Amino acid sequence: MPSFKIGHRAIGLDSPPFVIAEMSGNHNQSLERALAIVDAAAAAGAHALKLQTYTADTMTLDIDQGEFRISDPDSLWADTSLYALYEQAHTPWEWHGPIFERAKSHGMLGFSSPFDETAVDFLESLDVPAYKIASFENTDLPLIRKAASTGKPLIISTGMATVAELDESVRAARAAGCRELILLKCTSTYPASPLNTHLRTIAHMRELFGCEVGLSDHTMGVGAAVAAVALGASVVEKHFTLDRSAGGVDANFSLEPAELASLVTETERAWQALGHVQYGATTAEQKSLVYRRSLYVVRDVAAGEPLTRDNVRAIRPGLGLAPRHLDTVLGRAARRPLARGMALDWSMID
Repeated sequence: MPSFKIGHRAIGLDSPPFVIAEMSGNHNQSLERALAIVDAAAAAGAHALKLQTYTADTMTLDIDQGEFRISDPDSLWADTSLYALYEQAHTPWEWHGPIFERAKSHGMLGFSSPFDETAVDFLESLDVPAYKIASFENTDLPLIRKAASTGKPLIISTGMATVAELDESVRAARAAGCRELILLKCTSTYPASPLNTHLRTIAHMRELFGCEVGLSDHTMGVGAAVAAVALGASVVEKHFTLDRSAGGVDANFSLEPAELASLVTETERAWQALGHVQYGATTAEQKSLVYRRSLYVVRDVAAGEPLTRDNVRAIRPGLGLAPRHLDTVLGRAARRPLARGMALDWSMID
């Protein structure tokens, strides 16, 4: 499939992985902290800074009981109402412009996940370079169509979606005008377990849907992301914060600055290491060939004296005959006197 660009960044297997730092609610309702997160993400080498665009009222109802309350005792947000969580986590819409401008000042892209159609309209007014559909919205076909109709690259996280649901979402996006699509393998638990990440899906998804693929990663550390690149991920998204100990709705499973820097470095190294099918010495290895073993005279040999295991051995360096010739030369006579340390060649042997 042809590569394409999000802003100035090329996306595809022929380009380094596109690393997205997801701020989410880690600003803790402080614009100053949000801008500091942008600065830190840029310093770590991230290529894009992503927000989430919603309000509590566009997400849910202000009801603090029943299904509107998070009852799962294992959830990071247990015993909180959905409305209260989104009030705490949302990024005020008036902050988007300053945050995107700060990202731009660092040469970093800024875009967002819209959670309803009004968010798409708002983000269009800021001329974002792409849209991201979150996992919990990947079956919201009207929202997908709205974002796709902008004609901008569309990223869809695949958390929880069946193949049939993804097929429906991809078809809806393409029918609405999306020509540059990225699907991100995602496990919608927070944090996610490596055992529940199933990265082999990445290559299958690329083949099945004929689009770019990547990883939206909620595991701790950078190991899953590096492995994903080896399996064909061209995009990696990770939640990012300044300091997990400072708290915040997503801090528990977010990378800190040193970890994000490692992610950028190690995913690019993984991409570089993929290369192509290669046998034999590379150009860089040519100088190392001399340190192979080869046949050398290890004890002085008189003219006419037979070569034996006592006077010829395979040692380093590699300027003599290859070790595979040892059985051929043993027992044959030296044509002339041979000194210890001479690299053996055919001209020396009868």
